Amino acid sequence: MRNNVKTIILPLAAMSMIFLVAPPGVTQQPQQMEAQQPGPVEDPIRQLNLTAEQREKIRAITEDRKLERVEINQRLREANRGLQEALDSDNPDEAVVEQRLREVAAAQAAQMRMRVLTEVRIRRVLSSEQQDRLRILRRQAKRERRLDKLNGNRRQLARPGALTNQSNGLEPLSPRQGSEQRRQRP
Repeated sequence: MRNNVKTIILPLAAMSMIFLVAPPGVTQQPQQMEAQQPGPVEDPIRQLNLTAEQREKIRAITEDRKLERVEINQRLREANRGLQEALDSDNPDEAVVEQRLREVAAAQAAQMRMRVLTEVRIRRVLSSEQQDRLRILRRQAKRERRLDKLNGNRRQLARPGALTNQSNGLEPLSPRQGSEQRRQRP
């Protein structure tokens, strides 16, 4: 569930941060969505072809939520710190740990609620074509993250000793040896 939230929220959060930083006078002329081919380095926000009015509305939405976001993030940090302190005690009290867990869960829920409601408000500003484009960009980002994760796992497996033989710890098992051993087990 947490990864789904990141997939949904992170592009919009990045978009909102760009609007806060971009000078208000900078405008971009709307272009045909079909004519624009996304490149691997191209800014996903630019691919949405936002008008100056849309940028202003999104900037206002993120500004309105700024103080609330800061407060919720602080609350979550404090709740996590309290949980860690309860866990680090010499003899952790289960009731205290449970209470700290509830506090962390409540802060996380508040954070997610704020992000989702902010996204809903931002989506209302986007045209249906821009929303479709946003969905495509998210799918692409998700696919890239999956590939990055897969490549990261491959790098970990490629390092020396990553797949040591469990019986003697001396050498990695070949895929064939591993499958033969699995078939021999009852």
